[in-house]
Amino acid sequence: MNNMNPRTIEAISQDGILARNKVLRQTYILLGMNVLFSALCAYAGMLMNIGRINPLIAIVALVGLSIAIRANRTNGLGIVLLFALTGFLGLYIANVLNLFVAYGMGSVVVKALVGTGIIFFGLSAYVLFTGTNFTFLGAFLFTGLLVAFLAGLGAMFFNMTALSVAVSAAFLVIFSGYVLYDTSRIIEGEETNYISATLDLFLDIFNIFVSLLNILSAFNRN
Repeated sequence: MNNMNPRTIEAISQDGILARNKVLRQTYILLGMNVLFSALCAYAGMLMNIGRINPLIAIVALVGLSIAIRANRTNGLGIVLLFALTGFLGLYIANVLNLFVAYGMGSVVVKALVGTGIIFFGLSAYVLFTGTNFTFLGAFLFTGLLVAFLAGLGAMFFNMTALSVAVSAAFLVIFSGYVLYDTSRIIEGEETNYISATLDLFLDIFNIFVSLLNILSAFNRN
């Protein structure tokens, strides 16, 4: 390595930067398409007045599709499965959005959408423009996610509203951290596939949106 020409080293470095920029660009394009598709599916679900989807079925579908997407991340099937997952999540949340509208809380949905956009673009821009590496957060975020998930199960089984709001706040912080983490992985070259990168960022956005919905609805409930 010490005998390599400085120009060769510089060329390799530039190739790495170009490759990371390409993954980043492809990820944001595919992410934008999937966010729009998911929103359209949610809107269609609201118009069709789709009923509540069993959470257990939703979890099985989410896990199964996520595994299938990662297994096919190097071919076109991965993109098709990604749209299937984001479309399903749009349909899944349609019933919840209809309830907000029915109870005159449509403004909460708008606030959650705006808040999600501000959080995502703000955190992504911070990583992109400062170059700060947040990949060290991985273990902390995963541990926090497990704890919050278990607390969420407790809140659901024992019908503890205050704990449910606290869990939503924890999820908001955790998935905001995952935006920093997942964006850093692309910039640092740890994530080189734009399909799996899009999956990670979309799930971050979806969970931030749901968390904001829960928090804002708690403060707008009579």
